[in-house]
Amino acid sequence: MNAVESSNIDKIGYNFEHKILQIDFKNGSNYRYIYVPEEIYKALMESPSKGAYLAKNIKDKFQCIKWEVINGEKKLK
Repeated sequence: MNAVESSNIDKIGYNFEHKILQIDFKNGSNYRYIYVPEEIYKALMESPSKGAYLAKNIKDKFQCIKWEVINGEKKLK
């Protein structure tokens, strides 16, 4: 996991073997995007706005497992 400069995103990680992109948000929520090409991960890491790149190129385009913080507890969504 790599800490990034972003108003909402805390850390970003990528599993090269399984092509899983993990996004950890500052509010404690975690998203794992499945079958994300390495090129998308690299472009995200190079983007000056991680949140904007995520919204435009990743969100709603890849299958996702969401862990959100609800009432102070992490829950699978």
